[in-house]
Amino acid sequence: MALACVLTATVQAPARADPTATTLAGVRARLERLYHDAEVATDKYNAADEKVTAQHRRVRALTTGIARAEGRLSRLTALAGAAARAQYRGGGLPAEMQFVLADDPARALDDAAVARQAQRSTRSVLTALTETREELRAHRADASAELRRLRAGRRAMAADRATIERHISEAKQVEARLAADQRARLAALDRQTADDAQATWESTGILERAGTEASAAGRKAIAYATRQLGKPYVWGAQGPGSFDCSGLTSQAWLAAGVAVPRTSQEQWRRLTRVPVTAMRPGDLIVYFSGASHVALYIGDGEIIHAPRPGRRVTVAPAGSMAILGAVRPDA
Repeated sequence: MALACVLTATVQAPARADPTATTLAGVRARLERLYHDAEVATDKYNAADEKVTAQHRRVRALTTGIARAEGRLSRLTALAGAAARAQYRGGGLPAEMQFVLADDPARALDDAAVARQAQRSTRSVLTALTETREELRAHRADASAELRRLRAGRRAMAADRATIERHISEAKQVEARLAADQRARLAALDRQTADDAQATWESTGILERAGTEASAAGRKAIAYATRQLGKPYVWGAQGPGSFDCSGLTSQAWLAAGVAVPRTSQEQWRRLTRVPVTAMRPGDLIVYFSGASHVALYIGDGEIIHAPRPGRRVTVAPAGSMAILGAVRPDA
């Protein structure tokens, strides 16, 4: 039986304690799990995408190095051949023997000096030729290894893409089976759950201790994020027309002149952590145990974030999700 039918039947059943709320809560929990799993896969995709981009740059640099080394090898090979031909024309005799056999000893001394210089030059060319061949071999080996890593990175991205799309598709199917009134009640349940979590969070006195003044860079980051309000969430996106959660926070801080990692997990791992009680507007709040979501704190207990597929960049209560911690990009 379709989920909508189950829910409708529940709504029409004699109400003892309105079990619909419990059923909708189950639907909400399932949707949250699906979208959370999609966001985790999105973070993995974004990390792989960053790695693949870096590997592309590395392969291009190695290809350029190979071309330079091949050109140098060609020139040195020509020089070595010319030196060999010159030595052959000179009979290949050592300078001492040429001196003994010479009719004019003074001229033989001059010729010997020139010969020694030529021999030194030849040895230098041959040494450079050997080193260039080794360099070329190393470049080619590095390029081959980098290409293997690049292909592996692309396979990982394809797998993560399939996971993301599967979770989102399943979530959309769940939502599509809901009747209009059930979707409205589910949205109301979302709001109520968020408000309850926020009230619990604020009851700890957190806002009385948290900072209220953003740094100059923090104000710029907040201004950027504010201009993005209403733009859709799209996984893997970092503007200008759409964003995922870490795409929004990374671009907001980039607009403030501070480069931060692309993914929420790397933002949590690499940026300076601050106690939530000491956070200030402009800081990033990281959510869930796996650091799978991130938002920009704007003060007064509120965040700007890109929530999930089907939603838009919005202002939300900072305590509406399970907070892992806070980080400061401009510490």
